[in-house]
Amino acid sequence: MLTAMSTAMIQGLLPVFLVRVLGASMASVGLIEGLAEAANSFIKIFSGATSDWIGRRKPLVVFGYALSATVKTLFPIAETVPTVLAARVIDRLGKGIRDAPRDAFLADITVPEIRGSGFGLRLALAIAGFVFGPLIAVALMRLSGNDFRLVFWIALAPAYLSIVVLLLAVKELPFAVDAGERRFSIQGKDLAALPARFWWVIAIAGLLALARFSQAFIVLKADDVGLEAAFLPIMLAVMYLVYSMTAYPFGVLADYVDRRLQLGIGAVVLIGADVILATAGDIWWTVLGAALWGLQMGVTQGLLGATVADAAPDHLRGVAFGFYDVANGVAALGASAGAGMLWTVAGPAAAFGTGAFIAAAATLMLMLRPLPKAANLSA
Repeated sequence: MLTAMSTAMIQGLLPVFLVRVLGASMASVGLIEGLAEAANSFIKIFSGATSDWIGRRKPLVVFGYALSATVKTLFPIAETVPTVLAARVIDRLGKGIRDAPRDAFLADITVPEIRGSGFGLRLALAIAGFVFGPLIAVALMRLSGNDFRLVFWIALAPAYLSIVVLLLAVKELPFAVDAGERRFSIQGKDLAALPARFWWVIAIAGLLALARFSQAFIVLKADDVGLEAAFLPIMLAVMYLVYSMTAYPFGVLADYVDRRLQLGIGAVVLIGADVILATAGDIWWTVLGAALWGLQMGVTQGLLGATVADAAPDHLRGVAFGFYDVANGVAALGASAGAGMLWTVAGPAAAFGTGAFIAAAATLMLMLRPLPKAANLSA
């Protein structure tokens, strides 16, 4: 929650800081966001595999959080777009180092029957930080006369506090790894051991990620319809408030209902969010689009995490989450860079409209076969 709070304080202002203060183009913003998310995702496959190999999750998690906190210092002192690009990429590398081991750790300590609930609860707590962060940023912007850099400096405090909490309060018992399996797990036979149902989940998740580009464009859409700079972080607060409120109940629901149906509902909500954001001409319609964006995240993300955990063999769970995140990263790079180009050439309607079209394709793809769950792994 603390790390999310710090990230949201920066992320809620960074797109407009890039455009207004540093003079970046919309295409540059899209490329920065896409590269940052791609870096985040590609490193996860190695960190997840390493945690499987060494039988430990926490050391990688601590290093990832510490790297992200340290590099955030570049944001308040940045004078050029390349500096922001470097900071965003390294910050997301830190996230990539920690995320797959963290998710594998969560899967290690939750039984299959409540795994959807566990992932939903983790999301709810993390996303709460993304609600508080933008609200704090709004207050600081109003009090400081829209001083972007001051907000970025203050955002460092929760980032460093999160490391203290992690070191002092989070305990881990190393898990046993069979002698025959104690090796780096990205090998041909390990990839072959990941079943077809796992790769089907990866394909669906990647297509949805392609339809759901960086939320930086929601902030830019609010700026486009005339929202004052000090209030721009509210867009992320709205999105993440809905996400936080819905992640846990929909995670629980994923343990009991047809996951394909639930994921299809999430895809339809994403289509609605894209259409509204494509056509919105005032702030209230933009707020509704942001809320629906958060709802589709709540409906789908805990479900996808639990489904990946259920589809992968236990000893390959870390690397499985790595591949899941790589698929999302490749899609995020293409989606955000493409959205930036479309926005530059044809405006926000083209960017969000294309997202709606891709989400519709994902909805049709879901009809081809069911998604696996712990109670029915043969599906």
